[in-house]
Amino acid sequence: MKILALVTAVALFQSTGVLAQQAASMYQGQMDKLDVNSSKTVDRSEYEAFMGTAFGNLDRNKDGSLQSGETVQILTVEQFTLTDANKDGRINKSEFIQRVMADFATADRDRDGNLQ
Repeated sequence: MKILALVTAVALFQSTGVLAQQAASMYQGQMDKLDVNSSKTVDRSEYEAFMGTAFGNLDRNKDGSLQSGETVQILTVEQFTLTDANKDGRINKSEFIQRVMADFATADRDRDGNLQ
């Protein structure tokens, strides 16, 4: 199940065109893009850095937040609503990182701080 969080990360980049050539499922080549220290796992800091970049790529108008139109290809209405913690109709970077890191923690079933 650790792959789930990685697939989410890849989907975020696919929607922005960075990995548009890649298939939706997780392949070793995609893992390598996340595993910057070549440890054969993706640790919390690697994942958070990757997702911070994903946020920047998704924020097409560069206003520091994501409106539903910027996330329509990767988030359902329900996911957008859950991520929008302050319910202002936008997802700021803090809300985004909080959500994806919660997903990381859920995917890290053995609680070792790594996804593989």
